[in-house]
Amino acid sequence: MSTSRWLKVLAFSVYALAFFSLGIYVHGALTTSAPSGSGVPPASQAFPAGSGARDASSPENPFVRVAEQVTPSVVNISTVSSGKGRTPAEIFRPFGNDPFFRDFFDRFFEGTPRRQQQTSLGSGVVIDKAGLILTNNHVIKDADEITVKFANKQEAKGQVVGTDPKTDLAVIRVRKDDLPVAALGNSDSLRVGEWAIAIGNPFGLDHTLTVGVISATGRSEVGIAAYENFIQTDASINPGNSGGPLLNIRGEVVGINTAIVASGQGIGFAIPINMARKVMGDLVKKGKVTRGWLGVGVQPLTGELAKSFGVSAEGVLVNQVMPKSPAEAAGVRVGDLILSVDGKPIKDARQLQRVIAEADIGKALEVIILREKEKRRLKVQVGEMPAS
Repeated sequence: MSTSRWLKVLAFSVYALAFFSLGIYVHGALTTSAPSGSGVPPASQAFPAGSGARDASSPENPFVRVAEQVTPSVVNISTVSSGKGRTPAEIFRPFGNDPFFRDFFDRFFEGTPRRQQQTSLGSGVVIDKAGLILTNNHVIKDADEITVKFANKQEAKGQVVGTDPKTDLAVIRVRKDDLPVAALGNSDSLRVGEWAIAIGNPFGLDHTLTVGVISATGRSEVGIAAYENFIQTDASINPGNSGGPLLNIRGEVVGINTAIVASGQGIGFAIPINMARKVMGDLVKKGKVTRGWLGVGVQPLTGELAKSFGVSAEGVLVNQVMPKSPAEAAGVRVGDLILSVDGKPIKDARQLQRVIAEADIGKALEVIILREKEKRRLKVQVGEMPAS
């Protein structure tokens, strides 16, 4: 063999050996554990269980696990209602309320029906094997017909068990047995930064799962409901998600998705499941929600008022005590500063409203007030809020 041919064979052998060695190194870097004592965890331990950072197709991925676990208990809700729309005469009347033209157009369109059919879409979650489903009040409000669609494509007619507009919650029932039920979590233990998972029916795209984090808790003054204590999340929520569950990484329901900020991105709100528990319990047992009542009017504590009381800017100032109310019976007076109720510091009027409303009727609560710069403890027996 010529010298040049030997050189070519030798060069090819060196190249092949180098390539083969590189391949072993690259493959090993991707699949083997780090050397002992290196301080780098093996690939299988690099992300703790529940971190959501594993291969999305792996059965061990927590999002896959939550989807498989919870999706069967999430339902799509469609409704039909007869809304009172404007008549064609009102729509096409070009001269406003001019009497002559109004009469002309009314006669021209006489006999045309005023009512028109309206439809809406939303979501819900099964909370009982006997067919109870939790959703938003605005999803089924004024519905003449409710259709519930399950993950297995089966459908059933829904009936309203009870509604609570003050929290925007509702419970409906379907005539089906042994339904898959979602586990309920503890929304009081949520921390900002935890994973948040939403499953619902956005824009009719049934059983869509989206992922984000808990952005904030205890949001109020959002202007959605009378009683607000919202969980804020950046998990994608869109029209049709309303009434569906917000879940933690363990697949437990921690909230009911309710609203979004239309002018923003990644700002959605969910009703805490701990608030929903009492509401749905009352709706199932009594068909209505009973709430605690103190019988006081309060106002925020401004910086100037706080300075005059010699306290920080927490607490609420009593500006009215209603006659024959629990507050009057307990000795609460106008000018008292309510600092805490049942051991919970009171920061604002909405928090006081929620704490009292969620208390059991007849329960004796310890209320700490500040009167004439002296702290006092009062026992107030919670009354039932009068019907509005």
